[in-house]
Amino acid sequence: MKAEIQALLQSALDALVAAGELPADAAVAVPVTRTRDESHGDFATSVALQLAKPARRKPREIAEALVARLPQDPRVASVEIAGPGFVNVRLSRAARLGVIETVLEQGPDYGRGALGAGRRVQVEFVSANPTGPLHVGHGRGAAYGDAVSNLLAAAGFAVQREYYVNDAGRQMSILAASVWLRYLERCGARLAFPVNGYKGEYVREIAEVLYAEEGDAWAADAQTVFEDVPPDEPAGGDKEAHIDALIERARALLGDNRYRYVFELGLNRILDDIRDDLREFGVEYDVWYSERTLADRGLVNKAVERLREAGRVYEQDGALWFRSTEFGDEKDRVVQRDNGQTTYFASDIAYHMDKLERGFDRVINVWGADHHGYVPRVKAALQAMGEDPARLDVLLVQFAILYRGGERVQMSTRSGSFVTLRELRDEVGRDAARFFYVMRAASQHLDFDLDLAKSQSSDNPVYYIQYAHARVCSVMRQLAEKGFAHDPAHGAAQAHRLETAQEIALIGLLARYPELIEDAALAAEPHQIAQFLRDLAQGFHAWYNAEQFLVEDAALRDARLNLCLAVRQVIRNGLELLGVTAPETM
Repeated sequence: MKAEIQALLQSALDALVAAGELPADAAVAVPVTRTRDESHGDFATSVALQLAKPARRKPREIAEALVARLPQDPRVASVEIAGPGFVNVRLSRAARLGVIETVLEQGPDYGRGALGAGRRVQVEFVSANPTGPLHVGHGRGAAYGDAVSNLLAAAGFAVQREYYVNDAGRQMSILAASVWLRYLERCGARLAFPVNGYKGEYVREIAEVLYAEEGDAWAADAQTVFEDVPPDEPAGGDKEAHIDALIERARALLGDNRYRYVFELGLNRILDDIRDDLREFGVEYDVWYSERTLADRGLVNKAVERLREAGRVYEQDGALWFRSTEFGDEKDRVVQRDNGQTTYFASDIAYHMDKLERGFDRVINVWGADHHGYVPRVKAALQAMGEDPARLDVLLVQFAILYRGGERVQMSTRSGSFVTLRELRDEVGRDAARFFYVMRAASQHLDFDLDLAKSQSSDNPVYYIQYAHARVCSVMRQLAEKGFAHDPAHGAAQAHRLETAQEIALIGLLARYPELIEDAALAAEPHQIAQFLRDLAQGFHAWYNAEQFLVEDAALRDARLNLCLAVRQVIRNGLELLGVTAPETM
């Protein structure tokens, strides 16, 4: 209804401009908001205050002229001018009740709009290094990124979901060395596994695959492997030198082809696992973008050259530095080392350059909160290349802390002591996991209570919402059992019979849902949908406990059943945006 009221006010304003009562530059888009206080009506606009200065008229005079030009419309009960020039619009009762029929007519499409007008948006999320299974920390980024994508699509944007596969960095080399060392252990070698290696059981499983394929053919004794390798974590020394030396030893002993095979085996096994894990979590991607393709296509060198041509790089100590401090970064950044190798940051610049060159109107990165310092330097690089940094939005997601039995669960990817996303799903279910991840703002730390997520009580928000949906389904099953029939058209004609406080409140919530989708999409805040669904479920349960639905009075029964079905539809629509199912029985 907001769009319809906005159109009425817009037509009045345009008429004032056309008649010369307001200057041509007063032809602005009329802002319309819901009133906070229902005594002031349903919708309000401050456009008269906005136009006072350019029109050189008092805002109240403009408001009066606007109201005088408003077309007559049966959906509008009254229009009032308040304060210095606010225009408040009150809907007719018939217009308010009409939302029930609108929901039932539009069904799954109710709430979807055209705000985005098909503008292309890319959302890149999760993008965890394929060095191990996804853990519960990655799960929050997955649920949040997918829900944001769903919201944007519902608001009319053309959304592409992308996963950036970090398959060319040092961490992947550490994984390859870790797999090789576990393979050597399987071959009988007795060795001290490096502190900075990946220790999870999944590494042993990959090594077991290698052993099943090659047997002892690629084995080497521990003395040869560790000869002249710096000690592991020396006091005050280079704590990474040990694992880096083992990576080079693996390259030397295996040779290029066999080392590359071990590297690819680890990468592909874990990446396949990540794909399956996300698919089971309800997350599907349009593009899996390999970091290695950046170099293969010459994009990293292209990005560095663009910075060089723009005069934004300089040489120092044999390395090439980007002048990121000129754009607000805390220090300049190396894009090419003294050995000629480009840095990870250079690859990141190339990746974001390519994103924009692919023609997206807006690109969104969903990153962990620990990446906040990385945002200004990436935006700086885009600006230095002549791109608009405003086209890049970075949404930071705070950590999810898992609690079981009131105690925090510790996690570390390298040590292997972490709870995987798959384990979380198995324990609490996909629905609870996805809902709990998005029920708070991404900027807030999330304490994930496993015991609450598994409970079947009103304290568990996802259970409480799903139960409201299942309750409506139960009512409809009882309808047939009692020998009644439901006539939706009769219910629509008798909607005026819906007069209780609970019914009026529910109708008001249903009407706000399309506006909520737009607000939540633009703010990238799926927790708004989660909170709305909790409020809607609470309102329904209160109504269910206060009134009988399957009454003898057919007019009242049909009207109430229409409202029941509308509530069910909106719950289902909202849960779908969050990637949560709407069960019919519980």
